[in-house]
Amino acid sequence: MKTARRLIAAAALAGLAVLAPGAAALAATIGIIGTGEVANALGPAFAAQGHTIVYGSRDPDREDVQALVARTGNGASAAGQAEAAARSDIVVIAVPWNVVEAVVENLGDLSGKIVLDPTNPRIVGSDGLRDFAVPTSNAELVQAMAPRARVVKALNTMNWRTMLDPQATGGPVSVPMVGNDAAAKAVVAGLIEGMGLEPIDLGPVRYARIVEGMYLLWGNANTLGTPFNYHLRRVEPD
Repeated sequence: MKTARRLIAAAALAGLAVLAPGAAALAATIGIIGTGEVANALGPAFAAQGHTIVYGSRDPDREDVQALVARTGNGASAAGQAEAAARSDIVVIAVPWNVVEAVVENLGDLSGKIVLDPTNPRIVGSDGLRDFAVPTSNAELVQAMAPRARVVKALNTMNWRTMLDPQATGGPVSVPMVGNDAAAKAVVAGLIEGMGLEPIDLGPVRYARIVEGMYLLWGNANTLGTPFNYHLRRVEPD
């Protein structure tokens, strides 16, 4: 399964710069829109896999943004959000869930680009428990706004600390992902595997609401004092 996925991913990234001789993967330019906790976790993790990171910020010269660029290394840089998206093969929407539509609207043409959405729409009730905040899902909203983009929902069912150090969880962690484009999902799966996590394809983007609901259950379990991490154990198909 992993071999087939890597072949699909390699085909999807055809035309991108190849890493130095002996490297196992193709290098992409990844635009990470936002510079918060998720961006701080994913940017360095993707750079460590040989990818070039461009952070999209409203203020790319800000001191903390430049510190993130320096920590990321591997030729990382920062630019305005639309410029970062334009320069990138893969665009990660690492902004608060309730500004996703406004941000995507101003990113320019995303046609053909892989758009990774790790956001989680939610409202929090008086009991502290999370619930759905949009009728569909953020990933479906992004796909509707950018119909020729290759949207993948993933990396939303954990916190940024797990992204930084998956081994600290004490066991394997599954990453559910959905999207309409198989090759785009294969590329994202490669990024996830490179972080030490286990991607699992759960179908097209219309199931993103369910994946976002998995976050709600995960978050509510933390609130209720019964925290867990997702591990979906694979079985051999019949």
